[in-house]
Amino acid sequence: MPVVRRENCLLGIPPIKAILLSAAILLPALIHLEAMAMDIRSPAFDHQKEIPTRYTCQGEDLSPPLEWAEIPEGTRSLVLIIDDPDAPDPNAPRMTWVHWVLFNLPPDSRGLKEGVTSEDLPVGTGEGLNDWKRTGYGGPCPPIGRHRYFHKLYALDKVLETMDRSTKADVERAMQGHILEKVELIGTFQKR
Repeated sequence: MPVVRRENCLLGIPPIKAILLSAAILLPALIHLEAMAMDIRSPAFDHQKEIPTRYTCQGEDLSPPLEWAEIPEGTRSLVLIIDDPDAPDPNAPRMTWVHWVLFNLPPDSRGLKEGVTSEDLPVGTGEGLNDWKRTGYGGPCPPIGRHRYFHKLYALDKVLETMDRSTKADVERAMQGHILEKVELIGTFQKR
């Protein structure tokens, strides 16, 4: 009886051609998925680069302009938290200093303009307390060394209940189990 040699094949295609064909089919889909990741950026500074003085206590202490895109499907609200995990000294951090807490930003919003105030926020946006015990933005003002400032954007599958005088911890507790996606923009600053 003659021996029949079979090639491991996909739909009758020799193995190497099957691998190339699979790659050609899957690669565009993978690239599309990568392009669809939520994004946050600022026209004022690049990721891991210095935040301009204008947005700090040594300048005008304005909130930087922020832009976001590719909000995931099913998002009902967004949360923005800006904090500094290097306080008080990046060589011996002891706490994370909270600079800004916003919640219930509408999912169709695309960012915040420079120097945004409570009156400029989209309707329905809630403001939490920062570590100066007030609402609103408080810019970088490190006592020593170069600090990192994390601008964290969360997409949630729900709108958070209105919380009076809520803190970052309150908002984080309310978000638990409802985060669809998170993205970060990190800026740095050191006093001159």
